[in-house]
Amino acid sequence: MSGKVIHAGTAIGCPHGGRAGAVPSASHDVLVDGLSAVSGTAVHTVTGCRHTVDGIPVPCTSIRWTPADGGVLLDGSPLLLESASARCFTAGLVPQGPPVVGGSSYEGVACG
Repeated sequence: MSGKVIHAGTAIGCPHGGRAGAVPSASHDVLVDGLSAVSGTAVHTVTGCRHTVDGIPVPCTSIRWTPADGGVLLDGSPLLLESASARCFTAGLVPQGPPVVGGSSYEGVACG
């Protein structure tokens, strides 16, 4: 699988306008534009989602990723790419759609 690497500076949000920051790897050994890369096991916390169903708030609270097998590993888990499958979930783990990923150049990868 190919795609742009998600790092700590990548803007991620839910489809309803909530925001979630990328959670960097614990090792900080892989940098993209000087920021830590993210592994595919990361669960992102969503804040500010205003989604409602029939007037009842059911906000997105997390984003969970399903990265493809193989490829580059980061801390023993697949490196998270923008092309990885993902879903936003409520607190009760009800899926609410795919996240919106953007706002980063994804260049200048460095391993150290």
